[in-house]
Amino acid sequence: MLGELTANQIEQLLYAQLIGRLGCHADGITYVVPITYAYDGTYIYGHTREGMKIDMMRKNPKVCFQLDVMENMSNWRSVISWGTFEELHDPEDRIMGMKKLWDRIMPYTTGETTVQHAITDSHAKSIEAMQGVVYRVKLSEKTGRYEKK
Repeated sequence: MLGELTANQIEQLLYAQLIGRLGCHADGITYVVPITYAYDGTYIYGHTREGMKIDMMRKNPKVCFQLDVMENMSNWRSVISWGTFEELHDPEDRIMGMKKLWDRIMPYTTGETTVQHAITDSHAKSIEAMQGVVYRVKLSEKTGRYEKK
């Protein structure tokens, strides 16, 4: 059976997942890339290095975010949402964004090969401890579909 997810089911999926796909478009090029994220009910938070994705979102802040959960080809759920990119420049905003990400991701960083992140430096009280770009996407529209056999 194919169907549409309810608003509550969409929210549950956005909160539950760690990896989604961010789609951006600028200068006639569309780019879709997987990201690790945290969701707070309004925003998707991310952290990355300078590169194509950030360059494109600075030019055109309108983006698309997609995630899916797939048990098999006949049992899956998918969410697509649209929103607006916002780069976090203020040190307090950057710290807040990184804390949301860290709190969400930390329970899953159990392996010996996990790369330690700058946010783990509890003595770092300045923005210099956080390299890269901290950003968020304010989601304005969401839709979801599923198939269940």
